[in-house]
Amino acid sequence: MKLSEELQKRGFIYQSSHEDIGVVLDEGKRTVYLGIDPTATSIHVGNLVPYMLLTHLMNAGHKVILLIGGGTALVGDPGGKSDERPFVSKEQVAAQAKSMEAGVRKFVPEAVQFVNNYDWLSQLSMIEFLRDVGKHFTVNSMIKKDIVANRLVADSSISYTEFSYSLLQSFDYHHLHVTCGCDLQIGGSDQWSNIIAGVDFIRRKTGTEVFGLTMPLVTDKATGKKFGKSEGNAIWLDADATSPYAFYQFWLNVSDENVHDYLKLFTFIPLDELEALAVAHAAHPSERTAQKRLAETVTTFVHGEETMKSVQRVSDILFGDAAVTSLSESEVAMLVENAPSFSVESDESLVDTLVRTELASSKREARTFIESGAVRLDGEKVTDLEYILDPARFSQPVVLLRRGKKQQCVLKVG
Repeated sequence: MKLSEELQKRGFIYQSSHEDIGVVLDEGKRTVYLGIDPTATSIHVGNLVPYMLLTHLMNAGHKVILLIGGGTALVGDPGGKSDERPFVSKEQVAAQAKSMEAGVRKFVPEAVQFVNNYDWLSQLSMIEFLRDVGKHFTVNSMIKKDIVANRLVADSSISYTEFSYSLLQSFDYHHLHVTCGCDLQIGGSDQWSNIIAGVDFIRRKTGTEVFGLTMPLVTDKATGKKFGKSEGNAIWLDADATSPYAFYQFWLNVSDENVHDYLKLFTFIPLDELEALAVAHAAHPSERTAQKRLAETVTTFVHGEETMKSVQRVSDILFGDAAVTSLSESEVAMLVENAPSFSVESDESLVDTLVRTELASSKREARTFIESGAVRLDGEKVTDLEYILDPARFSQPVVLLRRGKKQQCVLKVG
């Protein structure tokens, strides 16, 4: 299967500057670039699609450049915003750029070339910018762009600073074309007008045909919201911002309505294998086979196989029948971090603990739970109403207290 066909079947292609996507992706090897502005210290899962596409392109033999917008972030992209972005200091942008690059390097192929447009934009004089770049753009065409037109309605406005963003991005493409032979820019669908501006700019300046393509906006079909956002809380790829455990659970809880689309976009599993997985999942949806495969694969891609397996073991403790004794020291810490945790008081009775941890509403209810066999400590059923939580009973510093199948907490006994 040709690369263009596979990427279309996976759902990566939305717009292309050339009517035949095969010409762009299948005829010879290209130098491709993706630009990202460091508006935060990390990226979230809603931004992950372009990196998956870059990896597909690199695996097919294309050269990939990742541009960190240390210069353009100081200006601000007006796309998707109804108000002017607040200015951020050079020092903060530089720190965010450094942190973002370090995070992205963890999961993109080593052969990816990183550049920062601050290196050349900071050397560009105003006169040079106006004569060599601005001359090739008309205000008439620029105000028709969605990212500008949307800001020129009602009481909104746009400053010259943000108005010039498209020119800077076009200059970036031209710079990479001249210095690195770059002939394909990719981005999200919200970057279409900026990408096309760069394609046209290079044609006017050099007479060369270069290309651009965009990816569709990924949404949650069940809610219609942007993918990766839940009540305004993004799931970050940086382990310090979103723990690997929370990252894994996010993918594990994807709905049946979305899971197969996400498997195509966020994994490199062959399409024929994904078709077989869809059939198996449809036969036994309660087993969540597709979600488990998605969570395993994406967590491995971003955080590595060792971290993924640790997360799985902790998940098996909380949602399965595995014992805490099977966990390493770091996994115990992960368990404590991601589950309700309580320190056991000296010679505390199990009845009192159930009440204090709110697994029972009263001592009477706690005794009923114990007598009925609904209470387990590390998977072992406890029916003794006089049971005392003596730390000497346990080989681990923590123990999982479970009432029924879903109510549980971690007890710190060491």
